[in-house]
Amino acid sequence: MPDIAAFRGLRYDLGHVGSLSDVIAPPYDVIDPALQDELYKKHPANVTRLILNRDEPGDDDHSNRYTRAAKFLKQWQREGVLFAEGNPAIYVYHQVFTEAGQQFTRRGFMARCRLEKFSEGNIHPHEETHGGAKADRFKLWNACRANLSQIFGLYPDEQNTAQEILEAAIVGQTPLEATDHLGVVHRIWPVCDVSVITQVTAAMGGLPVYIADGHHRYETALNLRDHIAAECAANGKPFDGEHPANFVQMMCVSMSDPGMLVLPTHRLFRGVPAMTAEQLADKLGDCFETEPAGEGPDRALSLWEEIETEGDQGTLGFYTAEDDRWTLARLTPAGAEKMGQVADDHCADWQGLGVSLLHRLVMDTLLDLPNLPAPKYVRTLDEVPVGLREGDAAGRDLTGQEGSGGRFNLGALVMPATVEHIRAISNAGERMPAKSTFFYPKLLSGLVINPVE
Repeated sequence: MPDIAAFRGLRYDLGHVGSLSDVIAPPYDVIDPALQDELYKKHPANVTRLILNRDEPGDDDHSNRYTRAAKFLKQWQREGVLFAEGNPAIYVYHQVFTEAGQQFTRRGFMARCRLEKFSEGNIHPHEETHGGAKADRFKLWNACRANLSQIFGLYPDEQNTAQEILEAAIVGQTPLEATDHLGVVHRIWPVCDVSVITQVTAAMGGLPVYIADGHHRYETALNLRDHIAAECAANGKPFDGEHPANFVQMMCVSMSDPGMLVLPTHRLFRGVPAMTAEQLADKLGDCFETEPAGEGPDRALSLWEEIETEGDQGTLGFYTAEDDRWTLARLTPAGAEKMGQVADDHCADWQGLGVSLLHRLVMDTLLDLPNLPAPKYVRTLDEVPVGLREGDAAGRDLTGQEGSGGRFNLGALVMPATVEHIRAISNAGERMPAKSTFFYPKLLSGLVINPVE
C-alpha cells in the first residue's frame, strides 16, 4: 500500500455540541432534500452545512454554498466547536449494523494516505467517474482546504494483521460514538501511540489498496494537490513531499474483515419501449434461458431471495411493467459467447459481472437501447416495488439524480460484484460499470476532518 501516516484531525468538541449523533451525516451523495432539511434542523453545527450546504437566493461567484461551507469551518474552529487533535493519530473506526436479521461489525481505521495517480502506483480504482461530481467536490475542498469526508479503501490482509494491532491498542478504551439516521452505530478511537502507528505502517507496507467508494473524491484530492502546488510555486512558498495536500484521508478496511459486505444496486429503467414478458424473452433469444417468475411489484422481494441464494452473476430478474410480470433469466453458453464478442475490449472477469451482462449484453445489444438515460439505482430492495408502483417521482433519488416523471417500463434485479471481482478487474487495469457495488453501511462525515494546509 502507498504511504500511510497519522494526522491531527479536526473533531467536534462534545462539550460544545453535546451528542455526536446530532452533528454527523451520511455522505453528501446520499442526502436528498428531505434528509438535508432534517440534518440542518438537528443541530446548527451539523456537518451537512459543510459537505452539502444549501443554495441560497442571490448566490454568486463570491457568495455561495462553497464559500459558506468554508466560513462555517473557520468559524467553528475559532469558536472551539471543532478542535485539532493534540498529537497525530490513526483513528480506529467500527460500524455496528444489522443486515438480513444478522448483526455485523465492520472494522477499519482512518489515516492519511499519500496520493498517487491510478496509473502510476499501487492505488487502484474500480468504477468510472464523472466530471460533474469532481468539479463540485473540487470547489468545496478548495474553498475549505480540507478533506471533509474519507475515501473508502480495501486492502488484502488475510490475517487482518494491521487491524488486530490497532484492536489490541484500544482494549479498555471508551470510544466516541454516534448513531446515524439508519440506526447504524459508529465508534472511533484515536490512537496516538507512536509505536503502534509504526507497527501498523509496517504491516501495511507493500499492500495494494482498491478504492471501494469515493473515486470522485480521490481524483478531486489529486486535482487539489496539483492546484495547491501551483499556488505555492506562484507565491514562492515551499511545497515538499510532506505537505498535507500530498495526502488524502482514507478509511482502510481489510478485504478479509468479517463485517465486509457488498450489497446489490438494482436498476429501474426509463425510456424503454413498453414490452411484455413474452416480448422480452424473444429479444433475449438463445443468450438466456428464461422462465416466468410471478407477477406484481412486491414479487421483487421473494424473487431476489431466490437469485441471491443461487449466487450466479449470470442470473438476472426482469420486471416488465406492460404486463406486470417478472422473468428469471439465466445466461447460456451462447450468451457468454455473445458477451465475449460485444465486450472484447474487456477482460473475462469484467465480462462475467452481472452488471456488465445487464448493461452491455442485454440493454445495449439484445434490446438495442445503448443510449438510454441513466437508470434509477435502487440500493434498498424495499424501494424496488415502490418505484415500480409509483414511477419516477420528481426530485433527486438516492444517487442525486433528478427524477423525470413517468413509469419505469423495465426493472432489473442484479447480483453485486464481490471484493474478489474488484481485485481481479482492478489488477487488470480496468474499471467496473457505474454502481457495480454498494458497500453498506456508508462511512459517516463529521467524525474526523483532514486539513490539507
